[in-house]
Amino acid sequence: MAEEIERKFLVTGEGWRDRVSQRRAIRQFYLAQSDSATVRVRISDGTSARLTVKGRRAGMSRPEYEWDIPVDEAREMEALAAGRVLVKTRHLVPAGDLTWEVDAFEDGLTLAEIELPFEDTPFDRPDWLGREVTDDPSYYNAAMALGGDQASSREVDQ
Repeated sequence: MAEEIERKFLVTGEGWRDRVSQRRAIRQFYLAQSDSATVRVRISDGTSARLTVKGRRAGMSRPEYEWDIPVDEAREMEALAAGRVLVKTRHLVPAGDLTWEVDAFEDGLTLAEIELPFEDTPFDRPDWLGREVTDDPSYYNAAMALGGDQASSREVDQ
């Protein structure tokens, strides 16, 4: 089974900006959500698209399956989106053998995620990170797109 293990943090400093190795513009939307899974489409830089199915989260881990899909079909599927389309720029920030993904959303929220090979993998915590929000569902992209307590529209502690 494919599995995603990640930790998520608020970003409170600017120190990551001079370490960015790559960036891409992302449009992301959800086609379905249930208690057991979400179905997402992501278009990157207008040139590639992926369909992703994510299972229920257990701590910082969850099952994840992804497939490349044609960009024109992804654009057509946007008409089927539930909730709102998330628009963000993803910045990749190398951290040794790992990489931080810093997402700057168009509404001003900035979050950093790090994917880990194992839940107990150690990593350095840069000084530009704020509070960990791995276990706060209001900071999940699906929650921000599909409603509920939207972290992106409230003031975040910095």
